[in-house]
Amino acid sequence: MPLVTGLVLAAGGSTRLGRPKQLLPFGDATLLDATLATARGCGFDQLVVAIGGAADEVERTVDLTGCEVARNPEFGQGCSSSIAAALPLVDPRADGVVLLLGDQPGVSPAAVAGLVAAAADAEIGVTRYRDGIGHPFWLGRSLFGRLAELHGDKGVWKLVDAAGDALVTHDVDGDVPRDVDTWDDYQALLADDAR
Repeated sequence: MPLVTGLVLAAGGSTRLGRPKQLLPFGDATLLDATLATARGCGFDQLVVAIGGAADEVERTVDLTGCEVARNPEFGQGCSSSIAAALPLVDPRADGVVLLLGDQPGVSPAAVAGLVAAAADAEIGVTRYRDGIGHPFWLGRSLFGRLAELHGDKGVWKLVDAAGDALVTHDVDGDVPRDVDTWDDYQALLADDAR
């Protein structure tokens, strides 16, 4: 069995939303609590969460039990900076990381397990939903050096685009889980959750 680190990216400054989306009420707690609860259900050997925007409030409010916390002071530079901030915490025995978004609580442990089963021997793997590619992503250890040098919000997507035939996909019969960038996204997620 591969040794897998789950990496939850939750460092964003929520500039489009105007308030820390990590702390938005969702279910019985916050949006980030919901995502971390999902991540805990995935059976990762290690769970790392990258925080940055509103980091002090996130640490006071969100249940970070079982998580190693990577603070990203450069969170305004995009998701790639959070990956770089978290990599030093990744277990040196880990075969790879599963990348999850802190504002996307609808990813299922079954999707994660399927991706790991499909991609654990590969350098890079993604989840293919009915309406396109989305998280979780698998990033094998051989990519870590390149991950540390990425820049911006779409750095990992550039690796996906460049992978060609080496890209492993795991198919999930559903749509890409909703993430939250705007107030309308949040309202739509709440409506989905109420169904």
